[in-house]
Amino acid sequence: MPKVALYARYSTDNQSVVSIEDQFRICREHADREHWQVVDTYHDAAISGASVILRPGVQSLLQDAQRGRFDIVLAEALDRVSRDQADVATLFKHLRFAGVQIVTLAEGEIAELHVGLKGTMNALFLKDLAAKTHRGLRGRVEKGKAGGGLCYGYEVVKRTDSEGEPVRGERKINEAEAAIVRRIFREFAVEKSPRAIATDLNRDGIPGPFGHTWGDTTIRGHACRGNGVVNNELYAGVLVWNRQRFIKDPNTGKRVSRPNPEAKWVRTEVPELRIVDDELWQRVKLRQAELAKQFEATTKGVRAARNG
Repeated sequence: MPKVALYARYSTDNQSVVSIEDQFRICREHADREHWQVVDTYHDAAISGASVILRPGVQSLLQDAQRGRFDIVLAEALDRVSRDQADVATLFKHLRFAGVQIVTLAEGEIAELHVGLKGTMNALFLKDLAAKTHRGLRGRVEKGKAGGGLCYGYEVVKRTDSEGEPVRGERKINEAEAAIVRRIFREFAVEKSPRAIATDLNRDGIPGPFGHTWGDTTIRGHACRGNGVVNNELYAGVLVWNRQRFIKDPNTGKRVSRPNPEAKWVRTEVPELRIVDDELWQRVKLRQAELAKQFEATTKGVRAARNG
């Protein structure tokens, strides 16, 4: 009697852990019909189908396959294993080397043809999904709504539309946090260092973004990337979106950020979300420009001394 291992996964917002049990149930029914012995189950919950590398369930499955614990891996469909074509091909090679077949309820026994065609279809699906999501977020931003997470100084507006569906992306000013934002801008404008500002905020027991302690980088950030309190244009009433994109590192499977050219940024005026007035905003920009010149002069001096 062939020995079979079951694999299941769920990842989307409209699924839950029940989906794992549902997948196992229909796979067990298939195994019973085929007179296969189910020897183990493996699953990954709420982990994207775009990468096998970081999934502990798949890693355990591969290790046990190499030990000869089973002859077949049974799943509901190939895209339950992964939607990434390269990952599917790699997994297929490892299991074949271990003498283990992949069988799915949707496609039957998986062969090289399935890996190629299904992998290509899944890759195209992910690309199309990403493009649609991007278009949807752009449309939301152009209407003055947030296209991402919650920014310090604001809170989420919770309301529903006429059909009872939640309205996403609406924000309003959190007055307590807005007062801290103005304090940071005023102190930075009068030449107080980001480190000193952070030290005083922590001393006063004021929680930073997401309840973390304040650090100098939280305040000064990186001007080119638009992060850090003094670089956030939303405080000046301008919503900026699409500064960066994310791509998957093929070595780790993790997403890493890459800056987008400024021509691809989407900027929308949102005066109702302005926290810092224009006069204070410009004073901070002037101070940043002065610091940038000082840094450039110091760097040139160091280089000249080294070359000399």
